Amino acid sequence: MIKLAIFDCDGTLVDSGATIHRALDMALTAHGLACPPPEESKKVIGLSLVEAFERLVPGENHHALSETYKQAFFDMRGRGEVDEPLYEGIDALLGALEEDGWLLGVATGKSDRGLRAVLEHHGYEKKFVTLHTGDRHPSKPHPSMVLAGMADTGAEPAQTVLIGDTSYDMQMARNAGVGAIGVEWGYHARGELADAGAHHVAETANDVMVAAQEWIAR
Repeated sequence: MIKLAIFDCDGTLVDSGATIHRALDMALTAHGLACPPPEESKKVIGLSLVEAFERLVPGENHHALSETYKQAFFDMRGRGEVDEPLYEGIDALLGALEEDGWLLGVATGKSDRGLRAVLEHHGYEKKFVTLHTGDRHPSKPHPSMVLAGMADTGAEPAQTVLIGDTSYDMQMARNAGVGAIGVEWGYHARGELADAGAHHVAETANDVMVAAQEWIAR
């Protein structure tokens, strides 16, 4: 039996919220627009860039804003100003899943370049067997990234879980027919995750392992 655990990146594996907000501020300021406060902007983390800007600033040139954001983030990374630390317990969780026979994947609204930088920084270049990003798929909650991950590995929905911190992740998991495991440490509240269809909301990284095992044993 193939068991597949697919992770969101921002807000699930790494805490990148402050860096994302700074890049948003730089992009919006460059276009003469005001940046919403972090409490508002974090609500769009997880969406692909165009969709995120559509929600933040309706009626603007969202494609141009997306390109400016990408350049701002790239420049920040070049200056060593990007901070994307792993959340507590993530490294141990990934190791435990691997030891239990799970294949690991990522489904993220990040770009290919951005995801690659995160994985390289944390020494995870070979940790995940399937990687899908907003560069090659419709934005969450479309199930495309999860379906592609299952196709890459041969996993079935009954043996696949999606772990994420936003309502978009939970909706994507439901749309793909896989287990939807929300995490409390990210950018959407527990109630939002539950309302979006989470089968389980984890308080700690260790809780994720239990929820994943319960999904395939049900």
